[in-house]
Amino acid sequence: MMQKPQQNDSVVPVDTGATQVLVVDDDRSLQQLVAKFLRSNGYQVLTAQDGREMHEYLRRARVDLIVMDVMLPGTSGIELLRELRKNSAVPIVMLTAQGHETDRILGLELGADDYLSKPFNPRELLARIRSVLRRTSASGTSAKSGGARHVTFEGWRVDTLRRELSNPDGVSIDLSTSEYDLLQAFLNAPQRVLTRDQLLDAARNRIATGFDRSIDVQVSRLRRKIDGDGDGTDDTTSKIKTIRGQGYMFMPEVIKT
Repeated sequence: MMQKPQQNDSVVPVDTGATQVLVVDDDRSLQQLVAKFLRSNGYQVLTAQDGREMHEYLRRARVDLIVMDVMLPGTSGIELLRELRKNSAVPIVMLTAQGHETDRILGLELGADDYLSKPFNPRELLARIRSVLRRTSASGTSAKSGGARHVTFEGWRVDTLRRELSNPDGVSIDLSTSEYDLLQAFLNAPQRVLTRDQLLDAARNRIATGFDRSIDVQVSRLRRKIDGDGDGTDDTTSKIKTIRGQGYMFMPEVIKT
């Protein structure tokens, strides 16, 4: 007999130290299936039907990753994602109806860590969750990683919680999700060569596929924003140096606080 889905009452389950996943979906049968499967694979699971219940859990419990449907009663999953990314870097996997390509693209640009179309195999969701947790743990952005809140280099400042970049004059610089992820990869490995494959992985495969040098285009865009001059292809004075035949290296000293 399948386990009854957890209700959002006044009791928060005892924190066992296991990775805690919050599933936000108003489909009770899906909640039940996902919760049972994740629990059988060692995760602690909380469930919520809408944004109100999600925020209640976030206030009262440690949440390491959120699985959230796009189509929710009241405030949509896309709007909830937008709200969360203003002050939280908790990893988020979005669920959407098959064929809703616009929602997928918008969600990724707003900061979702991965996307999965319904219907899906629970094993695929598990694989996506594990992959996202590995990436966010490695980049120091996981809610439980205890990574630095602020990172500075040559007067520039990154707020890792808000995922915001400011120049030495304090002006906020607009970065796409993949550009921010690339910058994070560089900041986590200054003065070290990163291969194109490593950078593609850091960008979470959101860079356009079908063009094996697309990472070069993305690096050029990031250069233009943090160097402030040129077209991003000349790296003689750039903060990001091209290491011929190997990849790229971030040159400035990085300070984390």
